[in-house]
Amino acid sequence: MAVFVALGAFLMTLAGGWTAQRVTDRRHLVLGLAGGLMLGVVGLDLLPEALRAVGREVFGVPAALLLFVAGFLLAHLVERLLAARQAAHGGAEHHQHRAPEVGLTAAAAMVGHSAMDGVAIGAAFQVGGGMGAAVALAVIAHDFADGFNTFTLTSLYGNARRKAVAMLVADALAPVVGAASTAFVRIPEWFLGGYLGLFGGVLLYLAAAEILPEAHHEHPARSTLLCTVAGAAFIWLVVGLAA
Repeated sequence: MAVFVALGAFLMTLAGGWTAQRVTDRRHLVLGLAGGLMLGVVGLDLLPEALRAVGREVFGVPAALLLFVAGFLLAHLVERLLAARQAAHGGAEHHQHRAPEVGLTAAAAMVGHSAMDGVAIGAAFQVGGGMGAAVALAVIAHDFADGFNTFTLTSLYGNARRKAVAMLVADALAPVVGAASTAFVRIPEWFLGGYLGLFGGVLLYLAAAEILPEAHHEHPARSTLLCTVAGAAFIWLVVGLAA
């Protein structure tokens, strides 16, 4: 049952990626929407879940929040190192100081997140059918945003379309693989929560430092801002319906 439900997440992820490809003539709107979706996923989905899963504190601060900050700083450090290496080889100007590896790494993190979504579906069905259905609804709904963001992130950093499509397909398959894995292994809740906190920091950095500035760089339109707000509101709606 968990694997069957995860197929819905597979289709929804592909739908999100397909949508991102079809609206390239409104790139600033796509980026504005992607930034809002990423902000909503981090603040309304990943962080609350990470805080619930990792209850311990380290020197008065929840461990999940420390990992969140570590993820943000890690993303910044990796991007700076890759950009510096690219500049040393004379390639920074071509990609506007963006290293393609950053996009691929971010997309790979999205794939990891989707695999964890599949694990969450499988684990929830082990608890009971009602719990499994609730988790599956949340995963399937926000996997549209995952597919949208995976394709957008990969393309934004100058990667070829075939690489963006490959990462999209990997992201779509990940929930199915994750759900199937629960038949053999069970990932500790504290580990899952820690991963979500770290990944949330990475995702917020990319949204705040890369996606949204790019969205407003050439088209500082009110419609772009509205798309960002709509993206965050959509995630809020999804989280509220799944609660």
